Amino acid sequence: MTNGKQSDGDGEIGQYASPACLMHEIDPGYAGLSAAPGSSERADIMRWRKRERARLIAARLAVPADLRASHTKIISGRLDALLPMLSGRIISLYWPLRGEPDLRDWIAAILNRGALCALPVVLEKNAAMIFRTWRPGEPIVRGFWDIPVPERGAIVTPDIVLAPVVGFDEKRFRLGYGGGYFDRTLVSLSTKPYVIGVGYAQAAMKTIYPLDHDIPMDAIVTECGLKGCSGK
Repeated sequence: MTNGKQSDGDGEIGQYASPACLMHEIDPGYAGLSAAPGSSERADIMRWRKRERARLIAARLAVPADLRASHTKIISGRLDALLPMLSGRIISLYWPLRGEPDLRDWIAAILNRGALCALPVVLEKNAAMIFRTWRPGEPIVRGFWDIPVPERGAIVTPDIVLAPVVGFDEKRFRLGYGGGYFDRTLVSLSTKPYVIGVGYAQAAMKTIYPLDHDIPMDAIVTECGLKGCSGK
């Protein structure tokens, strides 16, 4: 494959075209869906998460690409403000999928500030990921689930991890795609990195009903602001 930016298969649905920054204050049933189940049983929570995940991804893809790009520029600026000193630091980013904020231009900018960038790589299903260094222009290949990963690169332990969110809640717990790879990987590292969830404000939720394996982010960055910051 080439190293250039590619289409993420976005559709033009025409609703949620300009999500409000305070969308998280709307009742969970605002989209015609039922609120979260009252039961705390794990199976009920996982079923609810699956429904919410599908709803949030559909809403994200419904936002026009140019508006998402505008939000991403704001997010990049907020990351610059949160991370002013990156020289010599290893920062893991992600390859954008399904309408996620596309930070590939920001990678080039922080490389110029002395950062070393890496991408997560899944070597084995249901196992912790590794991180390989990568710079724009270096070869990438299709990894697990066809996600682009560095073809080569040194295996590193990041100081900072940017984790894309499908949803996030008031206590900075992250709703991802359901595989548990980020949580599994964070637990496996000998030194916990500073972890930043990255997404759009419309992904905010009151709670994801965290389970024992869920790990809260140190901060969440969206186009509407910064949520939490442990100051690490």
